[in-house]
Amino acid sequence: MRKLIAEIIESSGAFHVVGTAVDGVEALQKIRTLKPDIVTLDIEMPRLNGLQALEQIMAEMPRPVVMLSAAGSELGNAMTLRALERGALEFVRKPSGPVSIDLSIVRVQLMSALEAARAMNMGGMRTSPPPAAARHPEPVPRKSPDAATRVVAIAASTGGPRALAEIIPRLPEDLGAAVVIVQHMPGEFTKLLAERLRAMSSLWIAEAMNGKLLRENRVYIAPGGYHMTLRGEPGNASISLDESPTMWGVRPAADPLFFSVASTFGPASIGVVLTGMGRDGAEGLRRIREAGGRAIVQDRDSSIIYGMPQAALAAAGTDKIAKLNDIAPLIRDLCAVPFIALHNSREIAE
Repeated sequence: MRKLIAEIIESSGAFHVVGTAVDGVEALQKIRTLKPDIVTLDIEMPRLNGLQALEQIMAEMPRPVVMLSAAGSELGNAMTLRALERGALEFVRKPSGPVSIDLSIVRVQLMSALEAARAMNMGGMRTSPPPAAARHPEPVPRKSPDAATRVVAIAASTGGPRALAEIIPRLPEDLGAAVVIVQHMPGEFTKLLAERLRAMSSLWIAEAMNGKLLRENRVYIAPGGYHMTLRGEPGNASISLDESPTMWGVRPAADPLFFSVASTFGPASIGVVLTGMGRDGAEGLRRIREAGGRAIVQDRDSSIIYGMPQAALAAAGTDKIAKLNDIAPLIRDLCAVPFIALHNSREIAE
C-alpha cells in the first residue's frame, strides 16, 4: 500500500514523496526529521493508529493531513469522522478494504485531496478542539414541538466537521429556529456526523427524513447522496429529499437548500457559509439576502479552506464576517431578534 500510494502521488508530477513509514511511531519520527508539507495517514496502522498519530501531529507539528480509510468499515468510518474533527483536512476511501491493490480507482480523489492540502490555511486550526462528550444535560423532549417559523441554513465542506463541532454544541436548546445543514460527505458519514454532534449538544440532531415537518430547536443534516430542500411556509414547512443531478459535483449541495430557504422562509432565514473548497452556497446566500434574510460568512483566518466563504462574499456580500468561535453566539443573537425588525434595521457589508 505504501509503495502504491507513493507511486500514484509521484506520477502526478505535482508532488514529491520524501518518505514513508511502516507505522504511526515511525511516521512521527520521520515527520520531525523530514518536515513534509503534507502527510497522508492511514487509519489502520500498528503500534500507533492513524487517529493517535494525527492527534500527536496536530499537537506538536501541525500540517495538512489527508486520511485514508477502508470503505465499508463502520469502525473505520467512525474513526475517519473523528480524524476530521481533530484536524485532518480530507479523507480518501480505499475501495477494497485495508489492502486495496486497486487504489488507482481513487487516484482522482487522492489528488484532489492533496491539491486541497496545498490551499489549506493552518491558521484555521488554532481554534480549540471540539468537545468529546455532551456539554449539556439531556433535554426533556416536548410532546408537541413547535413547527419552525425561522430557519438557520448552514453550508460546509472541507474542514466542516470540525467547524460544526465548534458551532452546533454551543447553540442553546431554546434557539427558537430549526437548523438545516449541508456538509459535503458520503451517506455513511452524515449519519455518524449527526450522532457525534448529538452527543455533544443539547439540541435534537439527526439526519433529515423526507416529508418531515420542520420543527424549531432541531438540527437536520442532509443525508449523503440526497439534495435537501424545504417547501411550504414558516410554521408549516417540510423537508424534501431527492436524488436529482449533482450541483457543483456534489449531492447534497448547499445551493438547492439555500434557494428553497430563501423562497420558503424569506426574511425569517439566516444563511451561514463555512469553510470549504469551491463556490457551493454562494448563489444561494445571495438569494437569502435578496429575500430579506441575514447572512454570516466565516472569515479567512479561521477557515481551513477559504474557497466557499470567499465565493459567497463575492457573490452575495454578508451581514457579518465572523471567526469560527463567534458564529454560534451570532446565530443565537440573530435568532433572538424579531425578524421583521431585524430585516428593517439590517446593516449590509458588501
